[in-house]
Amino acid sequence: MESLAFRQVHLDFHTSEAIGKIGASFSKEQFQEMLKTGHVNSITVFSKCHHGWAYHPSKANEMHPGLKFDLLKAMIEAAHEIGVKTPVYISAGLDEKMARRHPEWLIRDKGDRTNWVPDFMTPGYHQFCFNSPYLKYLLAQVEEVVKNYEADGLFLDIVGVRECYCQYCVASLRSEGEDPRDVNAVMKLGERVYANYTQKVEELVHSLKPGMRIFHNGGHIRRGRRDLASMNTHLELESLPTGGWGYDHFPLSARYAQNLGMEFLGMTGKFHTTWGEFGGYKHPNALRYETALSIANGAKCSIGDQLHPEGLMDKVTYDLIGAAYREVEIKEEWCRGVENIADVALLSLEAAGGDDNMGGGKKTLNSDAGAVRILLEGKLLFDVIDTDEDFQKYKVIILPDKVRINAGLKAKLEEFFKKGGRILATGESGMGKEEDSFAVNLGVKWLKANPFQPDYFKPAFRLESLGEASFIFYSQGQKISLEGGTELGYREDPYFNRDVFTFCSHQHTPASGNNAGPGMVESDNGIYIAWNVFDDYATKGSLCIKECVLYALNRLIKGKALETDLPAQGIVTLMKQKDKKRLVNHLLYVSPVKRGESVEVIEDILPVYNITVALRIPYKAKRVYLAPQMKDIGFKQEGDVLKYDVDRLECHQMVVVDY
Repeated sequence: MESLAFRQVHLDFHTSEAIGKIGASFSKEQFQEMLKTGHVNSITVFSKCHHGWAYHPSKANEMHPGLKFDLLKAMIEAAHEIGVKTPVYISAGLDEKMARRHPEWLIRDKGDRTNWVPDFMTPGYHQFCFNSPYLKYLLAQVEEVVKNYEADGLFLDIVGVRECYCQYCVASLRSEGEDPRDVNAVMKLGERVYANYTQKVEELVHSLKPGMRIFHNGGHIRRGRRDLASMNTHLELESLPTGGWGYDHFPLSARYAQNLGMEFLGMTGKFHTTWGEFGGYKHPNALRYETALSIANGAKCSIGDQLHPEGLMDKVTYDLIGAAYREVEIKEEWCRGVENIADVALLSLEAAGGDDNMGGGKKTLNSDAGAVRILLEGKLLFDVIDTDEDFQKYKVIILPDKVRINAGLKAKLEEFFKKGGRILATGESGMGKEEDSFAVNLGVKWLKANPFQPDYFKPAFRLESLGEASFIFYSQGQKISLEGGTELGYREDPYFNRDVFTFCSHQHTPASGNNAGPGMVESDNGIYIAWNVFDDYATKGSLCIKECVLYALNRLIKGKALETDLPAQGIVTLMKQKDKKRLVNHLLYVSPVKRGESVEVIEDILPVYNITVALRIPYKAKRVYLAPQMKDIGFKQEGDVLKYDVDRLECHQMVVVDY
């Protein structure tokens, strides 16, 4: 299978039937000119939109009433003429014209409400159930596109495992002897329905065009569900930082995807906010950074755009995209066939079945997000893993906040300990799946959940930025006693919890000064911190929590692969190109700022100077240079430690070590 293109555009076109003159201004020459301006080498074009219309003559569907020609064919031919690939988009889960004709095919909740919008008097789309006759209707559309067009792949949108109570699902459950009131039975049916859909699509497509790329998009790659990931030929990590995902989501998702043995894209957008926005633009520096972040994490790039109904490509958009993709194009040589080097693995709470809440529109769990933020700010090299990963690849594994231990995980951890591996466990992590006691030996005994929240931590070490104090920890803590471990700090309870008859000052009650038992403990197997510190950092961003966690990790990691004085907002990765016998050190630095209520904006990119880097590598360096500038820089190697300085970093810099 041919490798994914590095510089892709995902072109939305969700266009109401109330608009006429569809594609009337489309011009092959203007389309091609914009692709060239944007340095684009693959563009996902559209067969069918969320409104349900086809943008080509169709027997399986209906062409948009305002369209007078085959727009899909015109786009494919124009792109192919200049060597640009054309995967084709099909809105699989949404089809608004059919929602009103066949409302019985829609997903329903227990109250018989629809989704995405709950009724038919609210503007928006309604999602379809693939356990209904809609699936046959959809498959005919897929077949038509694959047979009739030179598509370079398929992108099927708005799909996934769903909880559905439509009458087709209720009938299926009852025919199988299951109770539709049992949510577990409903979700198991949802798993089977989704697997059946992906299997039928794969069988159909590959019977017509063997090896064609297929991606089923659900907006998030679920960690710990390798079976779902494998239903695709590659992965596209939808992660629009300004669209609800935030700037923490992509590194977390990418560090997991890179271990799955599949090529993957990082998908951002040109929009100021999110999908469906006309006239909203990011600053060019934002796209420069976001695409650099993709290639620094082993991903190819995709930028979302939306075509105007009349079919004219927007010049401002392709100037923006071109500013980013000009840089990606000259960096590709050092970004192919890479593998990430990591000292630490974050065992994702999502993958480990933790109960952190993903509701409220959140794209990831607080505990996972907080852990990744600390690892990035601490400049530690890490992967994000599930329980199927080889633990022996890492020096330290983090169990964030609520990773309870079942028999299989216990066996893997015990083997990891035998070979010298250590863990950092926090909060409930390390305790048994079914019992309130520690399933692995962390040098402590569990007593009870701490009745005081918040409370205080008095470290036995000095925090680098803050010195010595009793520090507020906001999250739920666990009361423990020593059982063979060494105390690295103790907790102090407040005088009382804040209540109607016992409150003090504007927020929480001060520390009583009394030693209330261990708060951080070290043992042969690792370090245990008795609070949900990663959830705490994700929600509060407390510097003392970050410094305590980094103290623990730096104590556990023996012989870090990379050390640098790059400031906190910087990001660092170290990639290996085995076939080229070289290492590529990516250094990035920007500082997003909050604008409005929730949008993180990148506008100014300020250079950073005189960055020092030390790598611990088992190779003799032959040459160290800046890429793509091809400028040699001085280096010093003593034993396995290689040191060099980067005089200036502006957004993104690669340092290449030939060995």
